Amino acid sequence: MTLTVTRTAAELRAHEAPGRRRAVVMTLGALHEGHAANIRAARERVGPAGQVVVTVYVNPLQFGAGEDFDRYPRTLDADLALAEAAGADLLFAPTDAEMYPTGRPLVTLAAGPLGERLEGASRPGHFDGMLTVVAKLLHLTRADLATFGEKDAQQLALVRRMVRDLDFPVEIVPVPTVREPDGLARSSRNRYLSAAERRTALALSGALAAAAARPDAAGARAAADAVLAEAAGQDPPLELDYLALLDPADLLEVADDHVGDALLAVAARVGATRLIDNRTLTLRGPA
Repeated sequence: MTLTVTRTAAELRAHEAPGRRRAVVMTLGALHEGHAANIRAARERVGPAGQVVVTVYVNPLQFGAGEDFDRYPRTLDADLALAEAAGADLLFAPTDAEMYPTGRPLVTLAAGPLGERLEGASRPGHFDGMLTVVAKLLHLTRADLATFGEKDAQQLALVRRMVRDLDFPVEIVPVPTVREPDGLARSSRNRYLSAAERRTALALSGALAAAAARPDAAGARAAADAVLAEAAGQDPPLELDYLALLDPADLLEVADDHVGDALLAVAARVGATRLIDNRTLTLRGPA
């Protein structure tokens, strides 16, 4: 299979294949095994006769002041190789002028209350920019389905809600988080970590694992807190942004007597790098 690279909406339309199911995998680039898993999941869903489109675009709308837009890795040649090996047919790598021909758009989507908490509280406007570009890419690719990684749990929830609330004719397919051998969730930002910072960063997955060993919400929170508190004293330290135990349906905090599935989400900064992770826990309630 030879990967075709497109740069404009017109080129993308020229490669539409009527009658073939099309899947899209949206990325900021700097592709890694987590993205490859999304591409493989897309290929599995559309089958050998379908078409898989990977988009590579560092969207300025979802980066706030002081974030890493300028230093975000741009590795298009490597991205092409990974996308092709994972089974993509097309790669869409537009310029800013192609995506936003009049400059920053005057009309954008608003994420609403769901986008104002957790990641949204730490990164104001991030989810507005994310939803705006996702909506635009869904229109441009005319995909039948789109895969999104479960690592970005709030993003996945918001995209699902947007598709449902605004009647987008597309299926959203979640893909499980891919982890490094040491447990760190795969992320393009992992490459920013020094060896010492990476050792500290392992506290995120360690906290989730500790919580999963507890049967109740209070115990799960306490177990995760203990791991993160210890990491805060390491050199370099982990600076916790939030630890939240959430109802997967609405991403609101669950009570201590919650029974059933709950999403434990954590965000922290190690050095200059901000990392997120999550895990679904099955709680049986307090003893």
